[in-house]
Amino acid sequence: MGSPYPGMTVHCPPFPAPIDAPDPDLLDGEEPDDSAAPDPVPGSGIHHHRVVGPDKGGERLDKWLAEAVDGLSRARLRALLEEGQVTLDGETIRDASRRVKPGQEARITEPPPVAALPEPQDIPLTVLYEDSDLIVIDKPAGLVVHPAAGNPDGTLVNALLFHCGDSLSGIGGERRPGIVHRLDKDTSGLMVAAKTDLAHRGLAEQFAHHSLTREYHCLVWGRPTPAKGSVEGNIGRHPTNRKKMTVLRSGGKHALTHYRVLDTFEDSFSLVECRLATGRTHQVRVHMAHLGHPLLGDSVYGRSGFPKALSKSTREAIGNLGRQALHSRYIRFLHPRTQMEIALESQLPKDINTILSVSRTD
Repeated sequence: MGSPYPGMTVHCPPFPAPIDAPDPDLLDGEEPDDSAAPDPVPGSGIHHHRVVGPDKGGERLDKWLAEAVDGLSRARLRALLEEGQVTLDGETIRDASRRVKPGQEARITEPPPVAALPEPQDIPLTVLYEDSDLIVIDKPAGLVVHPAAGNPDGTLVNALLFHCGDSLSGIGGERRPGIVHRLDKDTSGLMVAAKTDLAHRGLAEQFAHHSLTREYHCLVWGRPTPAKGSVEGNIGRHPTNRKKMTVLRSGGKHALTHYRVLDTFEDSFSLVECRLATGRTHQVRVHMAHLGHPLLGDSVYGRSGFPKALSKSTREAIGNLGRQALHSRYIRFLHPRTQMEIALESQLPKDINTILSVSRTD
């Protein structure tokens, strides 16, 4: 069946098994690949204060700063500008080519260095399976997977380092030890992490070849038509908003999501099962939004307001969600050492279940 949406095709076969085509994206899932250094703590780091002299008016900001501040190259200053660490008369400036005026005051903050390896932290984990090679956890919504900009600690990585001890050291990189795939901060559900090099290599290979099975449950606005099908459309960075992903007419990376509608509520939203045949950043959220059925509670790809047909109690339940209604429900893979099949399931969390229960009652 064709699609009215550019860059996307919709198929309607029986719900298929995962595709085994190789793919270079080893770290796939629902989280943006943001490995920038954490935001500095207010008052920390090195601060520079300079005033534009009367003979420097009209110069580029980066050129003037490079001459005015010893020890900072033009390339380093451009990076600080992009990170929002430079102000001009109190205004944050990100444009290196901005022309300065005599008397303007510039302030530059160099963030403090960040430790290469996250620290272990005693953060409770719900463990569904664990052995000497790997661990599968049921991640709650709100937990960031690995340290990144704005989240230097309190992450799943910090929790795994505490729970697993030294076995994670060096597995998968210092900043992301043990991490083989990702879930977005506000996506809940199943994640597998490696505790040995053998497990990391074996799991990464299965993710790369899409030979494992991953299923998500989500709540989406409306009722997708047909009720069972596939969404295919290359995903890449949005051309004007680099914090968003989008389906592109050209470029990007191949992405394929199989879906089926499980139930519809109050003729306003549906419970949908999505099976990933690829693993791109925000894949489920982008594909369902592109299909015209964004996830409930999705502040990036969703919609504002509620359908008129929705009951007051259901509106309140959705309003209390505070995140996209997306849950990693099922995962099946081969154990890298024993080659035995491991299949695990996670029940829908309370916040999503509340929406369903209230709507069914109404």
